[in-house]
Amino acid sequence: GAMATESPRRPSRCTGGVVVRPQAATEQSYMESVVTFLQDVVPQAYSGTPPEEKEKIVWVRFENADLNDTSRNMEFHEIHSTGNEPPLLLMIGYSDGMQVWSIPISGEAQELFSVRHGPVRAARILPAPQISAQKCDNFAEKRPLLGVCKSIGSSGTSPPYCCVDLYSLRTGEMVKSIQFKTPIYDLHCNKRILVVVLQEKIAAFDSCTFTKKFFLTSCYPCPGPNMNPIALGSRWLAYAENKLIRCHQSRGGACGDNIQSYTATVISAAKTIKTGLTMVGKVVTQLTGTLPSGATEEEILAHSNLRRSPLVPGIVTIIDTDTVAEGQVLVSEDSDSDGIVAHFPAHEKPICCMAFNPSGMLLVTTDTLGHDFHVFQILTHPWSSSQSAVHHLYTLHRGETEAKVQDISFSHDCRWVVVSTLRGTSHVFPINPYGGQPCVRTHMSPRVVNRMSRFQKSAGLEEIEQELTSKQGGRCSPVPGLSSSPSGSPLHGKLNSQDTYNNFTNNNPGNPRLLPLPSLTVVLPLAQIKQPMTLGTITKRTGPYLFGAGCFSIKAPCKSKPAPQISPSKSVGGEFCVAAVFGSSRSWFANNSGLKREKDQSKQFVVESLYIISCYGSLVEHVLEPRPLSTAPKISDDTPLEMVTCPRASWTLVRTPQWNELQPPFNANHPLLLAADAVQYYQYLLAGLVPPGSPGPITRHESYDSLASDHSGQEDEEWLSQVEIVTHTGPHRRLWMGPQFQFKTIHPSGQTTVISSSSSVLQSHGPSDTPQPLLDFDTDDLDLNSLRIQPVRSEPVSMPGSPRPAADRRGVSTVIDATS
Repeated sequence: GAMATESPRRPSRCTGGVVVRPQAATEQSYMESVVTFLQDVVPQAYSGTPPEEKEKIVWVRFENADLNDTSRNMEFHEIHSTGNEPPLLLMIGYSDGMQVWSIPISGEAQELFSVRHGPVRAARILPAPQISAQKCDNFAEKRPLLGVCKSIGSSGTSPPYCCVDLYSLRTGEMVKSIQFKTPIYDLHCNKRILVVVLQEKIAAFDSCTFTKKFFLTSCYPCPGPNMNPIALGSRWLAYAENKLIRCHQSRGGACGDNIQSYTATVISAAKTIKTGLTMVGKVVTQLTGTLPSGATEEEILAHSNLRRSPLVPGIVTIIDTDTVAEGQVLVSEDSDSDGIVAHFPAHEKPICCMAFNPSGMLLVTTDTLGHDFHVFQILTHPWSSSQSAVHHLYTLHRGETEAKVQDISFSHDCRWVVVSTLRGTSHVFPINPYGGQPCVRTHMSPRVVNRMSRFQKSAGLEEIEQELTSKQGGRCSPVPGLSSSPSGSPLHGKLNSQDTYNNFTNNNPGNPRLLPLPSLTVVLPLAQIKQPMTLGTITKRTGPYLFGAGCFSIKAPCKSKPAPQISPSKSVGGEFCVAAVFGSSRSWFANNSGLKREKDQSKQFVVESLYIISCYGSLVEHVLEPRPLSTAPKISDDTPLEMVTCPRASWTLVRTPQWNELQPPFNANHPLLLAADAVQYYQYLLAGLVPPGSPGPITRHESYDSLASDHSGQEDEEWLSQVEIVTHTGPHRRLWMGPQFQFKTIHPSGQTTVISSSSSVLQSHGPSDTPQPLLDFDTDDLDLNSLRIQPVRSEPVSMPGSPRPAADRRGVSTVIDATS
């Protein structure tokens, strides 16, 4: 239909879908969107005009697929020079069908896919799989594939949500259907596997063939909204295990403040090992270092008997999906630890949500209370999970009220993590990938800084700190400012003195898996971004239009409520699905549509923008500006941070019943198809295979020979030596530049005059009238014993890059009295 020129919506030339231009947003317009929404929804209260009906959103999610895969999509490999930024990819699940949007760096949101085929519980755009000469992709011509779990699957007869259907977005046909006996909760995928999450079970399928690879049946039954939370990185899979198995337990884990409750957990875990009481005593002692004060073994036994269930909440297991054996994966006393990366207690309550950071080295976990979120660093050992170390780097403290977490998102540099709860609030926390207090030095620069500053490193402060913490067993050190806060963890007692001894006798303070463990830091959110429309009262009343339930907890509308208060925190019982993601700013377009985008526009910000999509279909870009704490007396490297946030642009992406569906088969220039082609081509090259349809029958082997024949071996040698030279960097500061050194001035025995800078003897002129050095150590016969050493202040040491003192430039060696 003909749309008004002013409308932000128009059809796209490339896909035939809708294109939505961003609207400039301000704090005021952001809050006022409540009122306009109310007018849309409850029109009779304000005006007689019928509203534009909006479809009901059930879930929202930002997706990672070939379209925004910066490592495998060649289009983004020149990312810093061409300004080629990956688009945001957004999926919206409606009560009838689903929709996929792309928001490229230009800021114009583009609809890529839209279908109405009944409710969808979970959907994923599967990335092109990793291939090799031994392993080819059986579905290469059909990609990209969309995996969907619908209420009525392809079989039609089975219970709802019990099968995964894989559709080709290229041809539109269904290429595979995987049936289950019980309902599916969620789908996850990476370039190796497709993971189907069921009740207390996980099944993984090979990405090339979709045959079953492995399955797990020991997941803890979490109460929801996420019934079986997992995190899938590029190789590792983390899930909530239903018991703690001593022989697989990694070093470290959660640092609890309440040792007593941890002891109870450990005992109930030990009870699942069907052995005698003495064993229980031993386990407790080994894990906590000491038995609880004054507790007898009988009391401990009585304590553990209160807990009939052998299941232990809050335990996390991480497995390597590549090395884990096929078939059932068992974590038990009898099983070997093949493929088990780590196994540790993360919380005392059941786990609610988990996420890996982009590198996969950090894992954030949240429990059902939602007061504190934990950030763990996973340091693996190739031999077994019991040798791996899990460092509890941060406790992110949200607050004392209960809240369920639905979404966790990291910035690309891992300096920021955003945790969103079902109340619709997104909490922004600063963290460092290596731990420690976030401050001006770590978070106000556009790039990630090293753990130790140059000064700390070259002054040897790192070694001093390590010496002290090792002697004090990681407790407070006597040097002020160096104390590592004591982590009150009973589980850290598992490291025995032998390990520490070996570590320091072998002079190996550098192994991060061994003592001293990094100290735990508690971090509060710098910003809490609330949805303006989290009005519980209205949500419950207006049925079909407003609907913000989480994926699975669907509540019936309540009876009438008092008049709505426009205060987000008052949303009692209201659940609002939101999702957040970091990305380069796209708001320049909304705010100055006439201007061309400058190359360095995105470089102004220390933090990327935060994009939040709500269950009302509005996507808002928030600009985050960290700054030094305004109440700090003076600003230094260690000054704490505060943050200003403001909404900058918004897109209205919710579908209305009038919109046409947008279904495959798609044109070859559809963005999802172009991206799949680019990534598949790259995968062929990586595997040393000839991409289909590429010119010439040259094999990889021949190309190697032709390259080798042009160069002689000698050049290679030279090249290698160059590499070594280039990659070596000298020390930041020479030994004698450290604060431990003092410089004194010396004078020959015959002359004790201290020359002031105005003195006439400063330059003794020779016959040719050229300035001569005042002291010529080569010719004068110096009596070293009679040298008089005076504590005269030395010249400032010339640092690399600083201008040399004036005296050096004159070529005259002067002695200047500091008092003159």
